[in-house]
Amino acid sequence: MLHLNGVAESQFSKVLNVEVEQILKAYQDHFKSEVDIPKFTVIVAQKDRHTKLFQDISPENVPSGTVVDTEIVHPRNYDFYLCAHASMTGTSRPAHYHILLDEIGFSPDELQNLIHALSYVNQRSTTAIRTVAPLRYANLAARQMGQFMKFEDNLSEISSGQGSVPELPSSFAFVAIAASVLRLTTTVSCGAECFLTVL
Repeated sequence: MLHLNGVAESQFSKVLNVEVEQILKAYQDHFKSEVDIPKFTVIVAQKDRHTKLFQDISPENVPSGTVVDTEIVHPRNYDFYLCAHASMTGTSRPAHYHILLDEIGFSPDELQNLIHALSYVNQRSTTAIRTVAPLRYANLAARQMGQFMKFEDNLSEISSGQGSVPELPSSFAFVAIAASVLRLTTTVSCGAECFLTVL
């Protein structure tokens, strides 16, 4: 499973035609075999900031785990809204998931249940989070890498005598740990955080 975050709808074809092909090529180059080419399910999560779901008969938020896959979704593409987390009244915002490719062959219910389950495995929370935990971890690792890159830039300024000594980010070790735990955390060419779940 390949989870992507921050990909606009105009970039979906680029993800399928370029980035998935690059992953397959890297796999073939590494393993030197075309026999065991993995099957992919490519999922894009979008955090629509203005979408909110409400119940007809109650002023309360929709219950945690609510899936909407009819009426307000695309008429031809496979997408759905999932409100995995519970929140205060009026503040619950669902994530919008787009399934770009499903070579594994999940049924809609299986995939929706799997995505909902993945929103519960965040180590920093005892409840569900808005998107799947692997995307949250990829986001944290990308943020830490960005801080490290700023640190590297500051070091070059210091060596040329133009800046003061910067402090190393306090959770810098997280980058190394996350990279080994996640197996693949990268910034794909469209600028999104990416996580590959190995099943």
